[in-house]
Amino acid sequence: MKNKTNPRRNFIKKSSMALVAGGILPHFSAKSYARILGSNERILASVMGVNSRGNALAQNFASQDNCDVIHICDVDQRAITKCIDALKERQTVEAKGFGDFRKSLEDKDVDALVIAAPDHWHAPASLLAMQADKHVYVEKPCSHNPNEGEILVQAAEKYGKVIQMGNQRRSWPNVIEGINALKAGAIGRVYFGKGWYSNNRPSIGIGKETEVPEWLDWELWQGPAPRKNFKDNLIHYNWHWHWHWGTGEALNNGTHMIDLLRWGMEVDYPSKVSSNGGRYRYKDDWETPDTQIINLDFNNGMTMSWEGRSCNGKNIEGSSVGVLFYGENGSMLIPGGDSYTIFDLQSKVVKEVKNTMKIDARNKMNPAEKLDALHIQNMFGAIKNGTTLNSDMDSGHKSTLLVQLGNIAQRMGRSLEIDSKNGHILNDNDAQKLWGRSYEPGWEMKL
Repeated sequence: MKNKTNPRRNFIKKSSMALVAGGILPHFSAKSYARILGSNERILASVMGVNSRGNALAQNFASQDNCDVIHICDVDQRAITKCIDALKERQTVEAKGFGDFRKSLEDKDVDALVIAAPDHWHAPASLLAMQADKHVYVEKPCSHNPNEGEILVQAAEKYGKVIQMGNQRRSWPNVIEGINALKAGAIGRVYFGKGWYSNNRPSIGIGKETEVPEWLDWELWQGPAPRKNFKDNLIHYNWHWHWHWGTGEALNNGTHMIDLLRWGMEVDYPSKVSSNGGRYRYKDDWETPDTQIINLDFNNGMTMSWEGRSCNGKNIEGSSVGVLFYGENGSMLIPGGDSYTIFDLQSKVVKEVKNTMKIDARNKMNPAEKLDALHIQNMFGAIKNGTTLNSDMDSGHKSTLLVQLGNIAQRMGRSLEIDSKNGHILNDNDAQKLWGRSYEPGWEMKL
């Protein structure tokens, strides 16, 4: 059995400790958290995109006793160095840096690719990883557009690889308990759900075309996206607000809440989608809405909505992020953390399950590291033992698709009629043009 200083790919047929769904994390010290499972049969991971969220994910993966992060990949050489240095506090193996993640995929020792690059990279990189015989952990959203999501669902089946989307609340124990109580009838028949996200993001200004910084591989950063000139207000975060690369606040944060609503209400595809909003707060290069309300109607007498406010951080129900389920006999609140509260019809608290640790939903890098480790271990269980994924690609795609449909309705300026059997847009050729995207020649996604 190998130790941490000599990693080998030797895990598929090995057994791992069973992961308990809830009640374990509060008893862990900071030291014991760093080695959750205690198994020495480790998964060897490569992490792609480590400037912010990817750096946190790399550290979290490295903290698992059954994992070594052996490769760090980024088009920003500074980010590679920073992340490799950070990993020295989490593991004894020193990771190797790659400017091009495709070189990492050529290494047969790599078992899984962790993807936290910009949204336009999520699906193409996931597909390339599966084609290279790697498992995948991809941050939400799983795709830039609906067509890519459908390709990933097909790819997961074709290549037989584990692919988990990073909607980590699916693995949080108190959230699981709350959703199970909801499904068991805690508030009666649920017919409406709403989610929200608020923040106080500043203006991104008007960018200027400049020379590409020497530390950045701008060509590879663009990758699958058709080429555009570099602007000085784009890298590293403001790409989120450009349709060419990003998906706006709706998929940046709305995906999490829509996923909770879809999970709790046990729905798949809507029959009608609408969206209202726009870029209201500032006049700058920001293209996606900073204020948006997406409404989704379902054939079974249910509806849900999501409210996003990027530039006014007023909380709802005391939280910057959360969901509320409304039923015949009461309501259930799941705010930003691992907690839930059940109310009766007179708004009296019937049951309250509180957070066991502090969570900062507005921390874009690492809001809930210890809880997110459960999602990582769920993926490892699927790789080693065939454990059911908490967020497989079929489920991840459905939740991502609902918010993508909201963005398409927003961009078209009208409601969309949807085929409730498969989520496809009906009778709207112009809207259908946004189902996919154009690619830089040679970068098209092909099964």
